[in-house]
Amino acid sequence: MILVIAEKPSVAQTIAAALGVKEKKDGYIKGNGYLVSWCVGHLIGLSEAAAYGEQYRKWSYDSLPILPQEWKYTVAADKRAQFATLKDLMHREDVSEVVNACDAGREGELIFRFVYEVAGCKKPIRRLWISSMETGAIRNGFDNLKNGQDYDPLYSSALCRAKADWIIGINATRLFSVLYNHTLNVGRVQTPTLKMLVDRDAAISTFKKEKYYHVRLSLSGAEAVSKRFPAADEAQALKKSCETSQAVCTSLVKEKKTAAPPKLFDLTSLQREANRIYGYTAKQTLDLAQALYEKKLLTYPRTDSAYLTDDMGETAAGMVTLLSEKLPFLSGMNFSPEIGKLLNSKKVSDHHAIIPTRELSKTDLSALPESERNILTLAGTRLCMAAAAPHTFETVTAVFSCAGEEFTAKGKTVLSAGWKEIERRFAATLKGKPEEEAGEPSALPELFKGQTFEHPAAKVTEHDTTPPKPHNEASLLSAMERAGNEDTDPDAERRGLGTPATRAAVIEKLVGGGFVERKGKQLLPTKNGTNLVCVLPDSLTSPQLTAAWENNLTQIAKGNADPDEFLSGIEAMARELVKAYPFLSDTDKERFKEEKPVIGKCPRCGENVYEGRKNYYCSNKECSFAMWKNDRFFEERKTAFTPKIAATLLKSGKAKIKKLYSPKTGKTYEGTVLLADTGGKYVNYKVTISKGKELE
Repeated sequence: MILVIAEKPSVAQTIAAALGVKEKKDGYIKGNGYLVSWCVGHLIGLSEAAAYGEQYRKWSYDSLPILPQEWKYTVAADKRAQFATLKDLMHREDVSEVVNACDAGREGELIFRFVYEVAGCKKPIRRLWISSMETGAIRNGFDNLKNGQDYDPLYSSALCRAKADWIIGINATRLFSVLYNHTLNVGRVQTPTLKMLVDRDAAISTFKKEKYYHVRLSLSGAEAVSKRFPAADEAQALKKSCETSQAVCTSLVKEKKTAAPPKLFDLTSLQREANRIYGYTAKQTLDLAQALYEKKLLTYPRTDSAYLTDDMGETAAGMVTLLSEKLPFLSGMNFSPEIGKLLNSKKVSDHHAIIPTRELSKTDLSALPESERNILTLAGTRLCMAAAAPHTFETVTAVFSCAGEEFTAKGKTVLSAGWKEIERRFAATLKGKPEEEAGEPSALPELFKGQTFEHPAAKVTEHDTTPPKPHNEASLLSAMERAGNEDTDPDAERRGLGTPATRAAVIEKLVGGGFVERKGKQLLPTKNGTNLVCVLPDSLTSPQLTAAWENNLTQIAKGNADPDEFLSGIEAMARELVKAYPFLSDTDKERFKEEKPVIGKCPRCGENVYEGRKNYYCSNKECSFAMWKNDRFFEERKTAFTPKIAATLLKSGKAKIKKLYSPKTGKTYEGTVLLADTGGKYVNYKVTISKGKELE
């Protein structure tokens, strides 16, 4: 028997179907010489710090740094039953070898190896390495299984990444959380990502708007524009001079240009485009693409390649033909796909670019959920655009001299729409228009060098300099992808901050931790987010750390670097970090202190009243004013003493409340509660029944 272990149950079922394995058992599928089982994502992970001793259960400065000498592993509490199943299967006498069918990449290797190692399995490993869940691709993959040992360096690289993230994440998070008495999550990827948001916010908040002016000449259908003028009177003076002068065309340059089609989607570019067009978050797009992958409609989504392998030419050509039939907006459009430019095996590491699969031919697109249909259509449209002819056009740049200044007019004439025609047709199908790009110039009238225009009409236009735009998910993903690239080895498996698969989770973690907030499509740092970036050293907020790590991890994956040496460097970094922050000033300690919301003003002394756990109390320690949440007055009337009621009482001395309970009659009524403070230890209240709102 051959044991096959997939990353998820749904993937295991697809593999089983492709291999003709049908007999369902508890936690696996049996048949045809195979046992097909599954992990449930990260079934096993590195243990928490507390597993290394009771002294680490409580967070304290004195216990840092935490540097495990022998690493421990923990089975996820909700996944123990499946691990027990996998362990039993691995140790069955009739199982001769184990096939690692987890996702083909660094993390997939780690998921499988953790299970294999913790289960104590010693049986030979073979590796399934595929990019599509189509039946043909799976069968071909099993016909060409790789030797599992060939991937030992990849596992070493993945393990080093996991341990390094643990060492820096655990120690930095505990260190700064203890110092500032506030939970501050610090991570190699999320912290530099937060820094980019904080930097953008600072650039916006410090931006000073400045006015500037252009002089525009109307020249027989062409508009020629001057340079910027900072002063209105200077622009007005030029305008007047031009109106009594002659404009002469001093230069006319025509250029034929080509705009190459966009590349195929990797995950990050798919996430950017889905955010721009549909407003989907990065996580939503990844989840939708994953769902389509498991339905066999889309190839593997967690890829950072924008190319197909050299042997996929026929597949790609067939898909373009199929898409031309399946996508209504392509109806009647004839073009010869240029497939060759999509193929480059050298630029495909783990997985090729994201494209639809042949399963599309058997699928009714209208039966899919709208969100899935959108992503599938987007991927299909991108394949057709990438295979289409270039967009060719002619640009004309005309320079005019008038009143001693230069004016420029620009025009564009489309020679061949090429891939832009597909883009136009697709855009016409969209319900809401995505963010508009800068308008392109139209064609200029016929001009010639030396042409003159007497007393041209002129006008002055006023403009404002504009600040940078806040990041949205599309722009942040782009920034994460580019971050630190200049310091990263071109051969590195991963470039930028995070991986295509993890960037969405990083953004969600920052939002969930209260360091970033969403406002519409915008991503903005919170006060705590800004403060966190301010207190951390540059080594933790700069993408250079990730670049350095990825360079090392790439070499480890190639077998050219020592994992132990890499981890020794990480441990040294943790020691230095703890050593550099022995204490904080009292002012710094208060940096993350939560500001209590003000309920209102104290009726006795006029100071702020705050909400406490049990009461609403005056901030003046010399004042004894307090309204207790469990006051018998409200409890008898079965009414919760909410902050809203408290705020209303403090503001106007009374609060109208519906459904007050009468202990005497057992009925409810609408009444007005009055704040009857006499200045004593306890606050009193009175109630009057609203007119026409008698006891019900």
